[in-house]
Amino acid sequence: MGRKKKTVDRGILPDPRYNSVVVSKFVNRMMWEGKRSVALRIVHGALSSLQSKVEKEPLEVFLKAIDNVKPIIEVKSRRVGGATYQVPVEIRESRREALGMRWIINAARARSGRGMGERLAAELLDAFNSTGTAFKKKEDTHKMAEANKAFAHYRW
Repeated sequence: MGRKKKTVDRGILPDPRYNSVVVSKFVNRMMWEGKRSVALRIVHGALSSLQSKVEKEPLEVFLKAIDNVKPIIEVKSRRVGGATYQVPVEIRESRREALGMRWIINAARARSGRGMGERLAAELLDAFNSTGTAFKKKEDTHKMAEANKAFAHYRW
């Protein structure tokens, strides 16, 4: 047990344009080397690009894309009696959101295209339509958990 005080979550300010905490968190995860204005420009550009491609509100498309990519269950390694088992465990909501955002960002960075804004918009559109690399990552995670369901009793 640690003797220090528990950390206090100070919360996060909503995004200035879309007034959404989720967009703000996404910008923070996109950011490299503290360059927030660059990350903000990329995300806002991608969302405005989405608005021209889809006839819906860009924030609505963004939130649906993240929801489609969020995993529900994952596997964790447990060592029991000299053997290592992949045990399926449910994921808490904050980690689901973090994994979904991370997968979308990594998939967008791995894409080929002109600029990061265009790549991010394309990946968000794919996630909205339940296709693409980030969605495939979620499906693979769920398949692995399903395959290792026999070891669920090692959960503790």
